[in-house]
Amino acid sequence: MKLKTRPIMKTKAIMKTIKIVLLTLIAGAALTACNMTPPKAEPSETASAPKEKVQPVKVMELVYSETAVEQRSNSTIVAFEETYLSPALQGRIRSVKVEINDHVKKGQLLVELDRTQLEQTRLQYQTLLTDLARMDTLLQYGSITQQAYDQMKTQVETTELILKNLEENTLLRAPYSGVITGKYYNDGELFSPTPNTPVGKAALVSMIQVDPVKVMVNLSEKYLPLVKEGMTASVTTEVYPNEVFAGKIFRIHPTISAASRTFVAEVKVPNKQQKLSPGMFARVRIKLGEAEALVVPAIAVLQQTGTNQRYIMLHQNGSAKKVVVQILKRHDDQLEIASPEIRGGEQIIYAGQTKLDNGSPVNVVAD
Repeated sequence: MKLKTRPIMKTKAIMKTIKIVLLTLIAGAALTACNMTPPKAEPSETASAPKEKVQPVKVMELVYSETAVEQRSNSTIVAFEETYLSPALQGRIRSVKVEINDHVKKGQLLVELDRTQLEQTRLQYQTLLTDLARMDTLLQYGSITQQAYDQMKTQVETTELILKNLEENTLLRAPYSGVITGKYYNDGELFSPTPNTPVGKAALVSMIQVDPVKVMVNLSEKYLPLVKEGMTASVTTEVYPNEVFAGKIFRIHPTISAASRTFVAEVKVPNKQQKLSPGMFARVRIKLGEAEALVVPAIAVLQQTGTNQRYIMLHQNGSAKKVVVQILKRHDDQLEIASPEIRGGEQIIYAGQTKLDNGSPVNVVAD
């Protein structure tokens, strides 16, 4: 019996054709996928860079105002007067009546020297006065000549001068009220007018005047035309930091130091309570007049990190502008500044300026 194979072969051919078509379609799809490039995203026309944050600030107007022209100096308080007392003649010391740190009054007896020669001269003077009185009577009756009378009168006057000199040099008295600072001899010693003190002077005792005291202030030569006698000065010390002592300029030295280009002004300071002692460190402020200056709050002035440069921030058309300034003076919580970029009338930022850079946008808010 003969088998029929034709239909089977036909079926296989159809299946093969379908398979080839499928493979062709798959290959075509893969090729298409490989050749396709995804479209680039077009930048959005509405997209923009993030905006810088606007900093709220407070401002005030920069104006020139009258301010005091002051000169500040550091100095040392010294005694108003310092005296080394000694007699003009050599002699034995009878009594030294004071000790170091004693407070004495003007005219008080400090030292008494041997007075033997003084008493002898006093007796001689009294005798000469008596003789002169007798000769005056004799002259009236013509018993002596005018020349003899004049010679006696001259002798009396000379002896009187010697007596006064001995009185001054055997009784040493305080020339002013003050404090004893040195005692260089004791009772019974023989005084000799040779240097025996730390300053190279001969003295029995030394004393200072402490009411008032004075301060020697060195001032720049440029202030010479401005400084006048009678100007007031304020003196402060480390010992009494919260107390201000008022003084006045009473003497201006006429010469200027060639080395430092300064001159000296002496300031007298009353010291009734004797709080101020010679040798104390002192700060002196002298008001020399008035001048126009830019004064701003100290909080408005910033310091450049890592430098000594100071600057401020100005408000200009909604932006911050950095301006370098020079600090001239400090007045408590205010600073006197100067800059060639400032003319007056600008707006200085005094709150919120620490977060700003040059050109940062700002928004001015009310106080």
